[in-house]
Amino acid sequence: MIRSVRAGAPLTGAVRCPGDKSISHRYAMLAALAQGESELLNFAGSLDCQSTLRCLRALGVDIRTRDNSVFITGNGLNGLKAPSGDLDAGNSGTTMRLLSGILAGQSFETTIAGDASLSRRPMGRIIEPLRLMGAHIYSGESGLPPLRIRGGDLRAIRYSLPVASAQVKSCVLLAGLFADGIVAVEERVATRDHTEIALVQFGGKVQRRESWIEIEPRPDLKARHLEIPGDLSGAAFFIVAAALAPDSEILLPGVGLNPQRRLLIDYLQSAGVRVEVENQTELGGEARGDLRVHHDPATLHASLPPVGGDLAAALIDEIPVLAVLGSQAGGLVIRDARELRIKESDRIAVVAANLRAMGAEVEELPDGMNIAGRQRLHGAAIESHGDHRIAMSFAVAALAASGETHIHQAECADVSFPGFFDALARLRSGLGPKISS
Repeated sequence: MIRSVRAGAPLTGAVRCPGDKSISHRYAMLAALAQGESELLNFAGSLDCQSTLRCLRALGVDIRTRDNSVFITGNGLNGLKAPSGDLDAGNSGTTMRLLSGILAGQSFETTIAGDASLSRRPMGRIIEPLRLMGAHIYSGESGLPPLRIRGGDLRAIRYSLPVASAQVKSCVLLAGLFADGIVAVEERVATRDHTEIALVQFGGKVQRRESWIEIEPRPDLKARHLEIPGDLSGAAFFIVAAALAPDSEILLPGVGLNPQRRLLIDYLQSAGVRVEVENQTELGGEARGDLRVHHDPATLHASLPPVGGDLAAALIDEIPVLAVLGSQAGGLVIRDARELRIKESDRIAVVAANLRAMGAEVEELPDGMNIAGRQRLHGAAIESHGDHRIAMSFAVAALAASGETHIHQAECADVSFPGFFDALARLRSGLGPKISS
């Protein structure tokens, strides 16, 4: 599908972001291992999270949906059943990496595969610790999917993460539920802690000792009634869009503000973007609040603060749309983001190529980009490469470009934000929900 976007009206009104993908994945998996029926409100409707539900159903878990709620009846830690065929993780790296930790503790053999894009994403980072714990894992060349996992009784380990990765950390912690003792993971750079919070919510015993996170084995997990906040990564596209489109004012209610995730808000505020946090609260251990965004032309006068080091790890999912913002502000330098090359696409190469197609000057670096500022963009044919964050980022870029931009494979936005283009159109038409003062 090709979606066409051009500059024009300001963005006005409110848009509710879908439930947080990261939290939805984790709640669904733990609900499947708990005793009783959990109700998960505002569960992400994204294709990635539907992949997780599909895999859990194939493992014998009873799952019902109603509106935007998901009801999962778990059968305890030992209640999963051998699937009749391969598990299909679709495009979801989170599904494959986290579920592999759970599958490593099962008494049966499972193969988990994915689509063409996921099949190019290396899984060696989870294979290594799971093998240390005693799981037998077989993969394609260079650790590529599919993964064949023969699990069983797992050994307790103390494992230091070689790179900052919430997914690898989560995989090991979930495998730790089935170990013969306390499993500990060291992260020298803090990553999002949704897994630790979710484990505690369902009754797991997790402790942090300086840089080490410990999980006790064989907890008695109990079903929960939990509401998932809106996805801040999804909100990022609308925040940048409102910052670029003159006279815009939008409201994004109920967005997740986990401390590791809200570094995005801190970064944007330091860059001069007028984003205000209102009505902040906490439910189920997860902070959330409303985000009010105003266009301010002064935002575009200075260079954006450089993104590198620990900040690059924290903002890794938002870097494509920040690159768009940098091209319209005074420029942006991105380093230490080599991880972008093994996402759904090589996001460094794809962002650079698409910005150049729109007339921008970009220097591609091995681990990032150097983006010149205050550039005049023009409409172009954008190749998303089936990558949801690329499609949405360049829909935002089109708002600052002359002429019309045509985004190819735009339907891939449904991987994380079903209805993204419709929501953007409503804000631009002024027909969306009004902002309450």
